[in-house]
Parts: sequence; C-alpha cells; structure tokens
Amino acid sequence: MGEELFVSRELTPVGGFTEGIEGPACDRDGNLYAVNYDHQGTIGRVTPEGEASVFLELPEGSVGNGIRFNLEGEMFVADYTGHNVLRVDMGTRAVAVHCHEPRMNQPNDIAIASNGTIFASDPSWSDSTGQIWRVDVDGTVELLESGMGTTNGIEVGPEDRVLYVNESVQRRIWAYDLGPDGEMSNKRLLIEFEDYGLDGMRCDVAGNLYVTRWGKGEVVKLSPGGELLARVALAGKNCTNLTFGGPDGRTCYVTVADRGNIEVFRADLPGRDWWLWQMAAERELKAE
Repeated sequence: MGEELFVSRELTPVGGFTEGIEGPACDRDGNLYAVNYDHQGTIGRVTPEGEASVFLELPEGSVGNGIRFNLEGEMFVADYTGHNVLRVDMGTRAVAVHCHEPRMNQPNDIAIASNGTIFASDPSWSDSTGQIWRVDVDGTVELLESGMGTTNGIEVGPEDRVLYVNESVQRRIWAYDLGPDGEMSNKRLLIEFEDYGLDGMRCDVAGNLYVTRWGKGEVVKLSPGGELLARVALAGKNCTNLTFGGPDGRTCYVTVADRGNIEVFRADLPGRDWWLWQMAAERELKAE
C-alpha cells in the first residue's frame, strides 16, 4: 500500500511562531528555517523531527519575510522593514546586507536562480500595486517591472527558463520567459482565481507550481500550463508560503499565519530547490 499524498498534518505546535511566520526554506541537512519564531525579528530553525528554536536574531529594525539558499549554502532573507536583502553566513550566523534599495516598497518573497541571481516581489499593500526586482550576485539591483498588482509569490522554474509571479489581491499568476542574463520577456497570464488570495509559490522538478491560497487554507498544484492538478486542504486558513525538503525532496512544509505553525504533506515529486542541492552535491563529489 502506497503512502498517502497531498494530506496535511501539523509539524510544529500551534502558536510557536508569530502571525508573521513566512519564508520557509531547507538547508542541505534537512533543517527548515522560517521567520518570526517566538517573536518578530527572528529566524527559527526546525529540525526534521519538528523541534523548533531561534536560529538567530536579525539586526534591530529588520523583520524577515522570504528566505532562500544559494547553491553555496548561503541564506538570503527579504528584510521588508529595512528595504534590504540580507545574507547570512550559516557557519558564523553573521548577517550582512546583500543589497539595500530605498525605492522598494518592501522586498517580500524572493526566488533564486541556479547562478545565484535573486528575484524579489515588491508589493505596496496600501494601493494594491507592485513591482519586480532583480538582485545580481554582486548586489546590484535593477527594477524589472512596475505598475503591477500586489506582487507576492515568486518562483524560478527548474531550468531557470521561466519566472512565475503572482498578484495577491488581483488573484493572478503571471509567467515570464527568463533569459540567461536574467531579463524577462513574453509575459503571459498562467491562471486567475475567482476568490481568496495568493501568497508564496514553489516548483517541483517537473515545473509544476505549488501555490498557497491565503484565506482559503489550501495549497494548489498547477501544471506548467496552468491546469489545476491537486488541492491540499490545511488546518489553518492563512497559509503564507511553502518549500520542499525531506530525505527525498517530496516533503512539503507550509507556513500558516493564523495558527502560527508549520504543516507538512507529502508530494509525488521532489521540489526544484531540493533537486538543485542534489546536483550541486554530485558535482562536488566528482570534483574531489
């Protein structure tokens, strides 16, 4: 009898994180990180067994949102109060400013290409507009698009050829072709929802897109063409983001704001981020 897929359960206790829980990302060892554990301004670490603790305190005035790792194992954090993307040395836990951009409303979610280029969503919640930024490896910032709806979830496809960006209030997901220099083109509407909101997104290795439906308590799985493939019902309603991890990359962790905890379910395919970790590890072994 096979394992049960797309059925959520609680991983961490309700209330362990604040309502600002966001930005889940796994390191190579399978530890999960999310912002605002215990109190605002922290990054929490959750072991594969579900034991949570404060990993670090961000600098005063900074509050994290999206988290991503590059292939070298450095952590990047969208600091929405400081208009920064922060870089964390995982060995020393030292926090540095990777980029600072006063023109940003607030860097919200971030996605990272395999070459280390970061893409950041930048919503303005007060007037339901948004922007997209690119942050190059050296910290150079470039505005890619403005005049959008409330840009929120953002993700790069498995071969760095597609960028997905959603607009929470307008309930739309856009797809762009990505060039080798990180330029966007051929903008097209992937799907538009009739109700509730949209938040964080992640791709699996086949390019299927997992999307958190804020207010509905649901994660949906979409094909690369925008077809609805699966729904995952959650205990909480205000799901903010998700990531893949676990020994085989098929464990999906979901951050839930109204319950201040993390839920988990099993997927049928590994996540893109996990697969990139494996490819990097194989290259390192061959180089030794």
